[in-house]
Formats: sequence, C-alpha cells, structure tokens
Amino acid sequence: MLSSHSLELVQTLVRMNTVSDRSNLELIHFIRDELAKLGVKSRLTFNADKTKANLFATLGEGKPAGIILSGHTDTVPWDGQAWTVDPLSATVKDGKLLGRGSADMKSFIALAVAHAKAFLESPAPFAIHYAFTYEEEIGCFGVKELIADLRDTGVQPLACIVGEPTLMIPAIAHKGVYRYKCCVRGKEAHSSLTPQSVNAIEMAARVIGKLRDMAEGFERDEPRYDGFDVPFSTASVGQFHGGIADNVVPRDAEFRYEFRDLPTADARAMQSEVVAHARSLEPGMKRVAADAGFSFETICEIPSFLGSASDPVTRLAQRLSGESGTTLVAFGTEAGLFRQSGIPTVVCGPGSIVQAHQPDEFVTLEQLERCEKFMLGLAGIREIG
Repeated sequence: MLSSHSLELVQTLVRMNTVSDRSNLELIHFIRDELAKLGVKSRLTFNADKTKANLFATLGEGKPAGIILSGHTDTVPWDGQAWTVDPLSATVKDGKLLGRGSADMKSFIALAVAHAKAFLESPAPFAIHYAFTYEEEIGCFGVKELIADLRDTGVQPLACIVGEPTLMIPAIAHKGVYRYKCCVRGKEAHSSLTPQSVNAIEMAARVIGKLRDMAEGFERDEPRYDGFDVPFSTASVGQFHGGIADNVVPRDAEFRYEFRDLPTADARAMQSEVVAHARSLEPGMKRVAADAGFSFETICEIPSFLGSASDPVTRLAQRLSGESGTTLVAFGTEAGLFRQSGIPTVVCGPGSIVQAHQPDEFVTLEQLERCEKFMLGLAGIREIG
C-alpha cells in the first residue's frame, strides 16, 4: 500500500508548473526546504539568469561514496491537448494519478525525497545523492552543469539511477538525440530572372535530400541492434521555413533536423557528413552571391546510453525492482551524460513513456507502490553486489 506521505509528495510536485520555458525554483526550493528540516544541505547550481536551478544533496555525509538518484524537474507543455482534468490537478482516479509530469518524471523525484529520512538512517556503506535538474526536455542542459559542478567539487559517485519511466524495469541502453538547425542564405530576384538568383529553398532541399538518403542508408545497411523498436539509427527533418511570395526567388530558408543514433553509431560523424555535403554546394552559390551559403547551429546533443546487464548498478536495480530482466528504451535521457562522465548508470523508474507528453498523462498507483518498495529496499541494503 502506497504511503499517504509519498502520495501527497507526488501530488505536491505535479501541482507545480515547471514547463521548460518557466522557472523551476518553486519545486527546487520546496525540496531544499524539506531536506533542510532533516539537517541536509542542498547545493544549487543556477542557469545564467538565475531563474532555474539544479539541486544536489548528499544523505549520508562521511560515507566513502554514494549512489545518485537522478531526475529532471521540467515538463513539456500541454497547450492544445485535450485533457479531461486540469493538468496541474494531480487527480487520483481509477487507480491512476493524472497530471503533467506524473509519469515523466516527478513521481520518481517525489518518492526519492519522501524517503530521505530512511536514507539518512540507512545501514548501507554508501550515501544517497539527489541530483535534480532543469531543462532536460529541451536538451539536457541542466545536467551538464551539474556534472561539471560535481567534477569541480571532487564528488565521485559509485553509480547513478535515472528514474525515467520504464515500468520499473531496468533499462541499459537508449539512442542518442542530436538536433541541428540549418540556415541557408541565397540571393533573391524576380522569379522571371532565376539565373540571377540563388534559391535558398532549392539549396536547402538538396541538403534535405542528403538527409533522406542517409536515413534510407541506415535502414538498409546499418547493423541491427535488437531490442529497440526501430533497431537502426534514424534521421528526420522536423521543421522548414522559407519564402515570402510565389514570384520572389527566396533569399532565406531554414530547417531543423535530428539524428537518433544507436549506441554503436556516431551522430557527430553523421552531422559532419551533412555539413560536408552543404559545403560542396557553396562554390556554385557564391559564384552568384558572395555571401550565399549554409550555416549550422547545434540545438541539442544528448548522447546515447549503453550500460550492461552485468553492471553492479543494473543488478542492484533488478534486486530492488524485483525484475529479472532488462530492457532498452527508445527515448533519450540524462543517462548517457552520466555514463559519459564515468559513472555506471541504469535507467529505472515508475510509469510508462507511452503516457508521457500525452493528454491525461498518468502514473498508476501500482507503479508508485513498486517505486516506494524500491526506495525502501535501497535504504535497507548493505551492499551493491
């Protein structure tokens, strides 16, 4: 049976509006104050304008190492979605808790904080670290600052558990997410005088065609990675803008695209191939207009994650969750960045990604109960093995 304290804490966090374009400080300060009641100090690292913060706290100061419980505090918006309840209501109905962020991923954060006292009293030979971040949903920006801060302060955790929704099944791999913007500068002209112009849309289309060719090549030729819904890397264009009138050759065009690379692939090499193709088109463009060409901007680079079923942290997550197997997930998380920094990592949390980002997002009370047992088990454990 889920404790009333845990349920209340989940509802409290879900009722805070932390959509990525807003501040998360209400939630961060709430957790800081809850931990302060137990004598636990929190370290906050802020974004440039001090409107958002990461929180890092250690429960069990003085123990030689610790396990990170990691979660992002931001959520996606719900504009235009057909919700049947207030997205910030944290309504409990038919065995579910509904609300934005209930699955992705405030429930894990709330349940971790609900068990702070148990972690402080734990007989485990390791500490528990809380690492709660901002702006995961738009590019994992907060966690990069948090990891850099840990490195600067000399914190060297044993392992990390990222509590994204996996139905409490430990996940040991996911694809990377690499997004870019391409801006094309051409030269406008009356559409009756096309030889005197550089058509930005047409030049953009040539690069988009290259992306399509690459995507088809991944599907045709890339070695399969069994366990993923799509067992090969993908490329796709998500946005395109360009042109001002039918009879004006467009000077400017812009498009955005992404790669989702397998853990065995190299998204940066993919991006280099796209840039090289664009550069090969520029000499012809510049013969007409010296300032014509392509520019690229990185929107986000979230590395793929590859753990192992044999990692001690994976075996620990299996013991605590009662799951004998592991899974792979299609979505990106902060796990790749923790792993890239040298911290063994696993992804395991309550709820399903199928419900995340959807109208009437929910987590079942059964999943919350399982996560609570996970936390209680972690507090009572004496070794990771």
